[in-house]
Amino acid sequence: MNPRLFDTVLWSVLAVTGLAVLWLLTRNIMAIPLHVPLDPNEGWNAAHATAAALYPPPQALMVNNYPPLSFYLVRILIRHGADPVIVGRWVSLAAFLCAGAGIAAVLRALACHIRGIACAVLFFAAVLLIGSNYVGIDDPQMLGHALQLAALLLLLRERPVASALLFAVSLFVKHNLLALPLASAAWLLLQDRRAGLAFLLWGTAFALAGLVAFQLGFGTSLLGQLVSPRLSSFANLTAAAGHLWWMILPGIAIAGLWPDRSALLCALYAAAALGLGLLFAAGDGVDANAFFDLAIALSLGLGLTIEGGRWPIMAAASLLPPLLFLGFHFQDNNYFFTRSFAAESARDIVFLQLRPGPALCDQISLCLWAGKKAAVDVFNIGEQIKTGARDPADLTSMITSHHFKVLQLQDLDSLGPAVGGAIRKNYRADHAGENGTFLVPLP
Repeated sequence: MNPRLFDTVLWSVLAVTGLAVLWLLTRNIMAIPLHVPLDPNEGWNAAHATAAALYPPPQALMVNNYPPLSFYLVRILIRHGADPVIVGRWVSLAAFLCAGAGIAAVLRALACHIRGIACAVLFFAAVLLIGSNYVGIDDPQMLGHALQLAALLLLLRERPVASALLFAVSLFVKHNLLALPLASAAWLLLQDRRAGLAFLLWGTAFALAGLVAFQLGFGTSLLGQLVSPRLSSFANLTAAAGHLWWMILPGIAIAGLWPDRSALLCALYAAAALGLGLLFAAGDGVDANAFFDLAIALSLGLGLTIEGGRWPIMAAASLLPPLLFLGFHFQDNNYFFTRSFAAESARDIVFLQLRPGPALCDQISLCLWAGKKAAVDVFNIGEQIKTGARDPADLTSMITSHHFKVLQLQDLDSLGPAVGGAIRKNYRADHAGENGTFLVPLP
């Protein structure tokens, strides 16, 4: 294609994508201060950030299978009574913006120019805003990615010890972010074995120091906390793979990169991200965030392809599938905030407030906003029951005795068949809507 024509096409696509990203980002920002549950993770993270015991004992009905640093950050920021869900959302939004800046900085360090950087950042933003609901929700995922991109930038600037330290810190924010540190270590080993081994040793030392500090501070193993039982299935994996429509064109585009050190880094990162993403996606409850590393890797590859790949037009075309998906599926998008949903959530919070006594909420944020404590980690306790790791008798007894004065559940069987049966025998549905079914005890 004629270079001038290509520039015209590219900047046109970038302009349309930029407008879509700006619109979606504005929408997400406007929802941040509202008491509307955007994701079940929000209340769960907020509950642990405010809990007296960050890691409850095994017999408790709350489970914490995340590392501790994000909870401590939110605790610091809510010292003067701020809402932990809202604070967590602002932290997540800031981390998303920092991740975008991190992609730009990494590409700049790889000698990429403005066209490639713009393409990369907009692809990353479009995939996350259109294909997930993680931009601006209370979850540490984006904070972990932002820290890892900063660690990669340090590595590219030949500061391997500082990079290894920051990679280790990021794993104590979100433990499933393994793709970039592993790819970075492999990349360095393939170029300079001695430097790669030193980077691995420093990273391992920092990670082990963190594990020891955790053991001394909490009296338990972090690795033991992270492996909370959950079901896995091939159906989960195939369902997740079916949502990777956005990776096809950029995957083809970056295959045309000339084989140099930058292309090697992107290839190793993308391969690790895809493999680990599919591995994690087999588990129950794993969301689109399992493939955010893949989105970042492909973003970096697109930036390089625009600048010097064999198929830059394919890189530019990679921005079109997210735009088409947005156009055809906006009403079905997983970001479901509307004015009517906000009004319904306000009524549901009042409904919970008006029922004195303990409540069991699947959307823990609703309970927190109603002034009630987080009583049961529905997902993790449900997975423990379904895998046979936990006896449901105690929870069934609490249901039978009407210990909880109100229940809010998306699925009555989410805590296993025994508990689900007890709920049906001892509670009646008061109303149902976008926030699931609200149940009260039978007389």
